[in-house]
Amino acid sequence: MAGRAAVPEVIWARPERTGRGPRPAHTRADIAAVAVRIADARGLDAVSMRHVAAELGCGTMSLYNYVPRKEDLYELMVDAVSGEHEVWEPSGDWRADMLRVGRDTRALMSRHPWLPRLMSPVYGFSPNALRYLEHCLACLDPLDMTYGMKMQLVGMVNGVVTTYVSNELATAERSRSLPWSEDEEHAVRIAYLGSQVASGAYPRMAAAFAEDPGPIDLEAVFELALERVLDAFVPRR
Repeated sequence: MAGRAAVPEVIWARPERTGRGPRPAHTRADIAAVAVRIADARGLDAVSMRHVAAELGCGTMSLYNYVPRKEDLYELMVDAVSGEHEVWEPSGDWRADMLRVGRDTRALMSRHPWLPRLMSPVYGFSPNALRYLEHCLACLDPLDMTYGMKMQLVGMVNGVVTTYVSNELATAERSRSLPWSEDEEHAVRIAYLGSQVASGAYPRMAAAFAEDPGPIDLEAVFELALERVLDAFVPRR
């Protein structure tokens, strides 16, 4: 189209440096490390080309020579932390291995609370992301299923983990903003809920609470969510 200033480009297809000229002052790994450090400390919204350039000690326009777009910066960040995924020799038990993958991914997102916001297929094909996906597929080798279905399984596990961690982070953020403790907030809400259930207006809810009146085990809920996803992919006999 006339006047178009750019064409789609994958940063990984762009050479980090050419064979000519002096060695660049910074590497993509340097840039990603700074951006990740800013995001871990101050959140994703604090990551800007200007802030990253200042941390590196270069001009903002100079940084564009390394990273043409902010989206490319995000992709470098996702790839950098994706390198933290644990990779092990598959055990032969695909369910156990995928549960381990889910726990590992949850831990990774908890270390980098900005990561769930960038979980997108757009950033899913960087070197470390591909390494992680190949590892997941290796864990699923014992499962008699097409690779298309295995990719769906990996995507659903990631989706459950991303949703769960996002809710955990949102709850934690809300708790930090309250002028009282989380326990006090919880007690008030439980007391209100109990009064509503006891009113007789919600007999099914009352029956549900009567079956299991104890506190919710959030760790068990996470494990159960992963198990339910894996159940859906067990081959039918």
